[in-house]
Amino acid sequence: MLTIILSALALAAQGPTTPTVPPSATQLPPPAPPVPTPVTSVVDTDTRPYVALATDLGTITVRLEDKRAPVTAANFLRYVDTKRMDGFKFYRSTRSWGPASQLIQAGNRGDARKNFPVIAHEPTNVTGLTNCKGALVMARLAPGDAMTDFFLLLSDIPGFDADPAQSGDNAGFAVFGELVGGADVAEKIFAAPVSPTAGEGVMQGQMLEPMVTIKTARRIPAPADAPKGCVVKAP
Repeated sequence: MLTIILSALALAAQGPTTPTVPPSATQLPPPAPPVPTPVTSVVDTDTRPYVALATDLGTITVRLEDKRAPVTAANFLRYVDTKRMDGFKFYRSTRSWGPASQLIQAGNRGDARKNFPVIAHEPTNVTGLTNCKGALVMARLAPGDAMTDFFLLLSDIPGFDADPAQSGDNAGFAVFGELVGGADVAEKIFAAPVSPTAGEGVMQGQMLEPMVTIKTARRIPAPADAPKGCVVKAP
């Protein structure tokens, strides 16, 4: 009995018992997970040069593939930037060749002192470009003799592409850009009157009369609605 009384007195001397608190009740809640930053897709800026050719019949806009065909594109821009292209003529339409080989041709038909030296040829099997409808193409007689003249194709002309498997002059014609605006103007030039007798060889009956003048040729910003185009070959 005495032992029980002594134990009770000892517990009373210790004071009230503090209840045990689980450790988890004394910790702050875990921080909220970070909100991921929205992923913004990267939009490639079109840095290719665009040029507006203001002609007697309206304005044609072309885009140059200056990365794939740097030599030919730079040659064209040299005439544009020095304003030597002002006054060049669209002088040829191949309407007489039928629907499979439609093009118009332009170049310096006046003062030969405007001409810069000839440029190296950039074949399509090297540049990865193709002679499709709308292609801007350098005219030549032999590879490496091109200066001012260029074609705008109004139909696919696959025979203009370089073909190393063929014998003879198989280097084709160098594509360096394409038509992106004013296709209706190009069609007007293609349909313009021609002389029945002017021109030599295959060009007879294809010379425009009167010729269509490029009044000005100037660089412009990339149009917001510029089409993707066809000259870059699919991988």
